[in-house]
Amino acid sequence: MRPTYHRPRARTTRRRARWASGLLLAALAACAPCASASTLLIEGAGDGHGVGMSQDGAYGFARHGFSYQQILAHYYTGTTLGLAPPRSVVRVLVGSKVQKVPLERYVRGVVAAEMPSGWPLPALEAQAVASRTYALTAHAGGSRFDVYSDTRSQVYLGVAAETASTNSAVAATAGQVVLYAGRPVPTYFFASSGGMTENIENSFPGAAPEPWLIAVADPYDTGPSSTWKLAIGYTAAAQRLRPLLRGAFRGIEVLRRGVSPRIISAEILGSAGATPVSGPELAALLGLNSTWAYFSVRIGNVVHREPDLSRQPHIPKKPPVTAPVVPAAPAAGAQGGAQAPGNAVGASATGGVPAG
Repeated sequence: MRPTYHRPRARTTRRRARWASGLLLAALAACAPCASASTLLIEGAGDGHGVGMSQDGAYGFARHGFSYQQILAHYYTGTTLGLAPPRSVVRVLVGSKVQKVPLERYVRGVVAAEMPSGWPLPALEAQAVASRTYALTAHAGGSRFDVYSDTRSQVYLGVAAETASTNSAVAATAGQVVLYAGRPVPTYFFASSGGMTENIENSFPGAAPEPWLIAVADPYDTGPSSTWKLAIGYTAAAQRLRPLLRGAFRGIEVLRRGVSPRIISAEILGSAGATPVSGPELAALLGLNSTWAYFSVRIGNVVHREPDLSRQPHIPKKPPVTAPVVPAAPAAGAQGGAQAPGNAVGASATGGVPAG
């Protein structure tokens, strides 16, 4: 079902938004019971950080006849395919112990944990290549280990999780990794984009822009997480936002959005002042699926839209989808062709933020 999106007025200025917010604050302050009976309404899209490959989107592309090479080329802009160094090993933190697992065996234990085995083969193949590349470029534990076995990196469940279809996808893409300018690069992925992915610098605070991790339209991401709604009572919202709330909770004002348009920065409005907050921090505090969110307040039967200074439309324009031009797959049995970078950033592949 297509959601109803809030659109900021075309000529809204910060002064006018503050004025509108002030009216709401005044109304809440004049009626304390009104504030306690108010509800924060949230309409959102997607599930996860929004950077790189959307798993639901990859499923949609596969259902529409796209190959795994085309899926990867769509989500990781300007990349090619190459081969991992032979006999690569991944150091996985499982519980409190580090296990050294051959790369292909590791990928078999990841694909079955990250995607339903009944999904189309091109989606599973795209996941295999993305997971293999991610493992080679992640250094979540520094010199001690490469990846966590959970969503802080990517889920790894070992041999017990393997299935015939996911193993076939791994075998069909054996050794293949995503390259940018001839080197493996971090291939973040997540559950659902809601219709568009996001630039890495807009989703991971402090991250530098990366040319292969830019926002792209995702028209076939129509899974159950593509849109969602949430209602939180003001008292409950205040409790969740307490670490950053000054005084009584009065609302949320969005300041800046990314391309998709996920929230980059906002302010938590309190009776004693406003507190700046990043989009990811706000989503984490409120327990949202993603930072693609729009806010309203319901007082009784009246709904007020929260101030939004971003001027971003709620639905990105989706250009027609054409098959990306991809290079030929690497020849079977080719040696090398790629070396893992020595200073790659580790990150949560399925919905978190870069590991510290």
